[in-house]
Amino acid sequence: MKTKITMLLALFLIAATGIYAQGMQRRTVPERVKDAMDKITPALNLNATQQAQTDSAFTDYYNAQMKMFQDARSSGERPDRSQFQKLTDDRDAKLKTIFTDDQYTKFKSEVEESLRPQRRQQASN
Repeated sequence: MKTKITMLLALFLIAATGIYAQGMQRRTVPERVKDAMDKITPALNLNATQQAQTDSAFTDYYNAQMKMFQDARSSGERPDRSQFQKLTDDRDAKLKTIFTDDQYTKFKSEVEESLRPQRRQQASN
């Protein structure tokens, strides 16, 4: 009886681990853009034109970022940090033309940090 319970518990833990791992899949570009817009729009009080232009800027940014990741994965090399910085600089240049000076300052100081992916901290033993 103890053996059956132990085996059942082990099976449950394995299944739970598999389910948990499935939840860690990468988000699609539209999901990432929606999340970004959900944070940016209320924080910066964007009008409809600014929302459309910002949505387009982030879509371009995330598509280019995804392409860089895929190219790096297929070549087996790590993505070049300077290329990522260029992508970010290009995105920021677009946003600077879309936002007012106050909105851009607030974006850089408050909102941009919340757009970065949050990494889970490993529990140290």
